[in-house]
Amino acid sequence: MLRACADRMGVRDFRDLVCWQLSYELKCEVFAFTAIGPASRDFKYRDQIRDSSAAAPRNITEGFGRYRPREFARFLEFARASLMETQSSLIDGRDNGYLSPTLYSRLANLARAALKVTTNLMLSKQQQANAGGRKRSPRR
Repeated sequence: MLRACADRMGVRDFRDLVCWQLSYELKCEVFAFTAIGPASRDFKYRDQIRDSSAAAPRNITEGFGRYRPREFARFLEFARASLMETQSSLIDGRDNGYLSPTLYSRLANLARAALKVTTNLMLSKQQQANAGGRKRSPRR
């Protein structure tokens, strides 16, 4: 999987964002483990973790399409919240025996990595938005 750094290279497509790549990978893994085994039969759990894991890459994509740093940062906040909800659901899945310790560890690490890069990009976009706001000339 290609991983582009938004600060070093011009990002032309949301799929170039590392936060999107990791969030999407997490979503795919969640859909795979909830398609079989006991998690597939707990409909409420399955639907909830699928919704939260799918929301993160969706919000990153929507924010990227807004073109404005402040708007992008806001959607990255939503993505962060969805990733945190997914982390909590992974803990529930582990506690209910839906995930083996190995699978839980892998998905928890993936969620943690996705959250870290999403947070870093959000902070960068917030800083960019604040710097852009200071450059404006005062209103008369």
